[in-house]
Parts: sequence; structure tokens; C-alpha cells
Amino acid sequence: MKRILLGTALLAASVVTASAQDVIRLGTEGAYPPYNFIDDSGEVAGFERVLGDELCKRAELTCEWVTNDWDSIIPNLVSGNYDAIIAGMSITAERAEKIAFSQNYVPPSPSAYVGLTEDADTTGGVVAAQTGTIQADHVTSTDASLLEYPNPEEVVAAVRSGEADAALADKDFLTPFVENDGDLMFVGDDVPLGDGIGMGFRQSDDETRAKFDAAIQSMKDDGTLKALITEWLPDSPNFD
Repeated sequence: MKRILLGTALLAASVVTASAQDVIRLGTEGAYPPYNFIDDSGEVAGFERVLGDELCKRAELTCEWVTNDWDSIIPNLVSGNYDAIIAGMSITAERAEKIAFSQNYVPPSPSAYVGLTEDADTTGGVVAAQTGTIQADHVTSTDASLLEYPNPEEVVAAVRSGEADAALADKDFLTPFVENDGDLMFVGDDVPLGDGIGMGFRQSDDETRAKFDAAIQSMKDDGTLKALITEWLPDSPNFD
């Protein structure tokens, strides 16, 4: 689903691996509903909060949540500020050079364009996307001009304001905007990107990754994950 990040950080020799810690810190963005967001009480909420809490329970781990800006979420994992990423991050070969991924907990989901008119130019016009995402990378592979924003809601706002002809993002993120805003509409065909969404770990932390992998698999096996996707991501592909 989403997100190619530029740059990384060197892993300091003093970083203690998650397997040696009493508390596993889960890093998320907190700005990407319905996957993750901050609720009225100031707490992390959304699909990934419910999922992460259940995975920690099944893995018999004590976890706490940490929020981090998207554009530095991989470097701060690598440098030890938290132990895992659970933030709507698409599994890509480029990211796998920097971090290790769990199996996916959401199947590959389409990206989509939104615009104000059906003839919005998605191939040669100005297209907005969030910085460091697989959508931004896709726009650069076309003849369109990329307009980047750090926050996904600013991407949509750029279309409303006329700064961009269209915006490209995960379709399940854009659907509520289209449904609740009479001016926005999906434009053109869906764009398949990424290999699904997974958790990210330091490449040296095989033990913690294995525990979460087993927990994800157990949720797939008993149907819990499918039910959770149906509840929170009804427009996304689901597991059989």
C-alpha cells in the first residue's frame, strides 16, 4: 500500500535489541485514518491500534505506542527509538534493504486518484502525494509534476484549493473524503502498488519479528484478522 522513504540512519552499537527489553515500543504515525490516528483523548486509535494490541497479547508481549512523523519513521526505528513500525507501511523491495518486514497483515490494496472533475489530468498535470510514499514514487515515473506534502490530509487539500489537478493515495484512505465531500471524485483507474502492509523491524531483530509473524498468522488462521479488516477497512481487499 503506501510509502517509500528516502534515507536511513546507521544503527548505533549501543542499541539494545527488542528481544532484551521488557517493553516493546510500537512506532506509528498517528495521522493516517482509518489505519492510525489520534483520538479525542490524545491516544493512538484506529485499525492498527486494535491490531497491534491484539498481536502483543497473542505474542505475550508488553507494548507501548510511540508516534513519529512519517518522513523519519524508518530512520528512527533503525536508530532504536522504537522496536517496530505499524503504520500503514507497504512492503517494498527498497524498504527491505533497510528494515525487515513481517508477513503482510493487509493484502495489496489499490491506490487511486481523486480530482474535482472527471477529466483531471493525472498523467501530465500536477499531482499531489505524501512525501516518502509509494504513490509519490509512482507519480515521478509518469509525466505528471509531483507536488509533495508531509501530511496526507494536505494532499487532499491541495486538490480542493486548486494547487494540484489530482491527488494519489491509498484508496481506502481517500474513500471517506470522496463520500463526504461532494466536490471530490475518483478519477481514472485504480493503481496497484506494493505487496501489502506489514510491520517493520530492525534487520538484527529476528526474535521480535518472529513473535509478531506468528501472532499475525494466528489471526489469519482463526479469521480474526479478516473480521478486523472488514470492520475497519471495508473497501480494502481481504484474506480468503
